[in-house]
Amino acid sequence: MLKTRVFTLYPDLFPGPFGTGIYKKALQKKIWSLDVVNIRDSAKDKNKTVDDTPFGGGSGMLIKPDVLAASMDSKILDDHEHTIYLSPKGIKFDQSYAKKMIEKKIINIVCGHFEGIDNRVLENKKIEEVCIGDYVTSGGEVAAYIFIDVIVRLLPGVLGNHNSIKEESFENHLLEYPQYTKPQKWDGKEVPKVLLSGNHAEIKSWRLSQAEDITRRRRPDMWRKYKKND
Repeated sequence: MLKTRVFTLYPDLFPGPFGTGIYKKALQKKIWSLDVVNIRDSAKDKNKTVDDTPFGGGSGMLIKPDVLAASMDSKILDDHEHTIYLSPKGIKFDQSYAKKMIEKKIINIVCGHFEGIDNRVLENKKIEEVCIGDYVTSGGEVAAYIFIDVIVRLLPGVLGNHNSIKEESFENHLLEYPQYTKPQKWDGKEVPKVLLSGNHAEIKSWRLSQAEDITRRRRPDMWRKYKKND
């Protein structure tokens, strides 16, 4: 079982969609579990203060190191647990990284807010910073949803047909080929004849050529990786 533990200032945002669909299935089959920790519970003052202004000036507030560390210490009992902080400064989160994560037993996810968290927590707790994309969200919870979703669907037993993952976008550095279903003719357009031929070798070749063409035109960075491994 993969256990994910989320440290957040807004626990009411969870489980959200994680209580339905494939996530509900993963929970019921005990393939995956979710534990949500409210950082505010570790604040000691009567106002449950979790943030303060940064030394050196600057706009925004930072989550206090003592509060965040206390929250993590209340749940994380093993230094070998994998802990990440979702941050624009982190390493790129992609399909390759996600595959490595499903090999973990426990993943702790720290959701930042305001201008982030005190850097000393990152250093002392040996937290890995991970970035889901070149943009900024209003809080780490949105990023956590994406991070968890990508990983959970990779766990064996979650999807009905686990082999379908092998043909998805980003596998083998290729975007997915076009897909079609009934009706055969719609809005003046027909399904490519090769898909109706019943010739599996020709269909496989067509899909590969389409995936290559789309990747070459839309994602030159992925195309270079694909050609390098070709």
